[in-house]
Amino acid sequence: MTRNGQRLLLLIDDEPAQRRLVAALAARAGWRAIFAAEGEQAIAALGTQDGMQLDAVLLDHWAAEDDEAVAEGAMTAPGLIAELRARRPSLPILMLTANGSVAAAVSAMRAGATDFLVKPLAPDRLLAALEAAVAGTAAGELRPLTEKIPALLAFDEIVGSAPQFRAALAIAAKAARARIPVLVEGESGVGKEVVAEAIHAASPRAKKPMVAVNCGALPPNLVESELFGHERGAFTGAFERKVGRFADADGGTLFLDEIGEMPPDAQLKLLRVLQSGEVHPVGARHPRAVDVRVIAATDKKLADEVEAGRFREDLYYRLNVVQVAIPPLRDRTGDIPALTRHLLARIAQQPGLRPLGITDDALQLLAAYGWPGNVRQLQNVLFRAAVLCEGDALTRADFPQIAAASGRGPAGVGAAAPAGPVAPPGGGGVTLFRPDGNMRQLDEIEADVIRLAIGHYRGRMTEVARRLGIGRSTLYRKLGELGIDNAA
Repeated sequence: MTRNGQRLLLLIDDEPAQRRLVAALAARAGWRAIFAAEGEQAIAALGTQDGMQLDAVLLDHWAAEDDEAVAEGAMTAPGLIAELRARRPSLPILMLTANGSVAAAVSAMRAGATDFLVKPLAPDRLLAALEAAVAGTAAGELRPLTEKIPALLAFDEIVGSAPQFRAALAIAAKAARARIPVLVEGESGVGKEVVAEAIHAASPRAKKPMVAVNCGALPPNLVESELFGHERGAFTGAFERKVGRFADADGGTLFLDEIGEMPPDAQLKLLRVLQSGEVHPVGARHPRAVDVRVIAATDKKLADEVEAGRFREDLYYRLNVVQVAIPPLRDRTGDIPALTRHLLARIAQQPGLRPLGITDDALQLLAAYGWPGNVRQLQNVLFRAAVLCEGDALTRADFPQIAAASGRGPAGVGAAAPAGPVAPPGGGGVTLFRPDGNMRQLDEIEADVIRLAIGHYRGRMTEVARRLGIGRSTLYRKLGELGIDNAA
């Protein structure tokens, strides 16, 4: 860190325009950037006065990776990372690439990269990655990469048997068959988009596209153009006609993530579209009819946002026809072993990676952690561990950051598990007592057990009945009596 309190970033990139952009983005959070165009210059920069005070390095995965350049002696990105790591073992190194290649990430991480970012570079992702790297918490923050692992799952493929989670999926599955809007609420990383994709896949619109829009990442002055489109010449810089996301999703589903971040003006325009079924592109003379099913998601309590005057009440009720509340991972720790094995199987399908087991000791460690980043954080942690693992199974030693955090303090300080017993690996959980200390009613407990069994055996009702020791007809009768959807 420099004397004036600024953090110092070494940006290794041979494109002046990209360097100016990254420097401007970093400056928003108090970072000052110095530059190197190639590897030898970057290594030399380490010995300068600024180089001795570096807080992080951002390396662009430049064009010198082709075979001809390598043959001429050009330093590859993994080679430069390894050299920087050897000279400055504790200096965070982030890789920036345009292709999001899993193979490139694997080689960079094995050489010593701390994190991995994908172009186009979102300002919030860059700043979050820099802050996490400096804080020493970047392990498990490979979000742009791990989210490229295909995640399209049907309801019966989504892993989780906790009663609260299965009940949320049952509501989502029932809503999928209708055209009505759905509001998915839950903390960041719980899997709201996965649930939205399952709703779309189970709906009559499954053959049409599901278009995802992150409302929080849209500049306020471009929200209307992005959602509804614009005509050429409609405003300064509108050199081409743009078809909006509503038109892209015509006949299908529009997923509006982080809906709580939408500016007030855009909220009003969205309300009008939902009421009329028509979009009016900026600069167009006439509106266009669209047939779009909207699924909105938020990590905020929209009811609280309405109460505070930050979200329109009429739009809230338009979107909240069906509400699906996804519980955080810390509230379903019994799902962690099955979820871990599922994610490892998916990670193993990526280039450069292989199938790995995981020991019971490691599973107990993961189950004892608080997971503030929820399922997304778990996936990122497993990806990093799988990349660096040299054995045939992940052990407790492959999760040093999780082990350190779990022993650091109580849950809520980013560390340990919530108060109460931790479910054993592979286990589920059925609550027997009410918050007031009294026993729950037998039919409530029975309903939870049946939901747990349906989730555990992935909806195979014959197997569920056999394991519960009842006939199929008895099982279906109980489903009706207890009001349980078979997707639960």
